[in-house]
Amino acid sequence: MRRIRILAAARRDLTAGYRFYEKQAEGIGRYFLDTLYSDIESLRISAGVHPVCFARYHRLLSKRFPWSVYYRIEGDEIRVCAVFDSRRNPDLIEDRLTGVREPRGY
Repeated sequence: MRRIRILAAARRDLTAGYRFYEKQAEGIGRYFLDTLYSDIESLRISAGVHPVCFARYHRLLSKRFPWSVYYRIEGDEIRVCAVFDSRRNPDLIEDRLTGVREPRGY
């Protein structure tokens, strides 16, 4: 069975999401975390079937929140690299994941 490793940056993303939803109404932040951790846990079975984005990251869409989990498979380890609100500007997500974005043509 593959091991799941949530990198520090992804943990910070989850914490930010928790705080955002908890400000909306008490308890929603906890529900957000429970849902996202369940989505991440599902990678033990389904890792690798999700589309590849930004050349090297698979993207898992959360079942209940408009958030995406970006991960890589390295050997027998699944590395969760980032967890983003899917409504964000895709360029900002790409910048964070790749560090350098290629110019878009017109």
